[in-house]
Amino acid sequence: MKTDAQLQQDVMAELTWEPSVHAAQIGVQVKHGVVTLAGEVGSYVEKWNAERAAERVHGVKALAIEMTVALPEFGKRSDADIAQSAQNILGWTSSLPADAVKVMVEGGWLTLSGDVEWQFQRQDAANSLRYLSGVTGISNQIAIRPALSATVVKSDIEAALKRRAVADAKGIVVTVNGADITLTGDVHSWAERDLAKRSAWGSAGVRNVVDQMSLVC
Repeated sequence: MKTDAQLQQDVMAELTWEPSVHAAQIGVQVKHGVVTLAGEVGSYVEKWNAERAAERVHGVKALAIEMTVALPEFGKRSDADIAQSAQNILGWTSSLPADAVKVMVEGGWLTLSGDVEWQFQRQDAANSLRYLSGVTGISNQIAIRPALSATVVKSDIEAALKRRAVADAKGIVVTVNGADITLTGDVHSWAERDLAKRSAWGSAGVRNVVDQMSLVC
């Protein structure tokens, strides 16, 4: 098991390895496996990439984000301009039904709302806006509206875990309560944890996935 000092060095090295991140501007602190990232970055997408880089490091139990986005002068735009661009992009995103997602912008921060039927649509909405100039952050509050014909079956999700070669599929317990899924059990990496959650989200009509899995390093 890595010490906090080793984990700090590994996270710093991964940030340096990530070409989209200015690692020198990001401070890394570690306590009991919990990594805190602090500092100023020049764009929301750089902040997002720094978070993903830290998650890739084996041994990271949790992340605390204290980074702020300080846009350069040439990157600043009015909220009205950002909102118009965001609506255009959402309109061009083929996976989204027309007018399904609404955008509110305040200080460059986007809040997304509305209803969709699938988790991938919810993710596509946020992903399509991540690289938009002038954005300082995104709150994804889009709700998943269960399809009227959808039946969430415990065995279907468990089968998906096995198909996708989740190493500890047998150790992950799937609990279904209506359209809400709860995952418990032990996993050994962030990648395995994400794969388990994506498998659960893969059933039509899933409204919420509660991650209560434990990361065992």
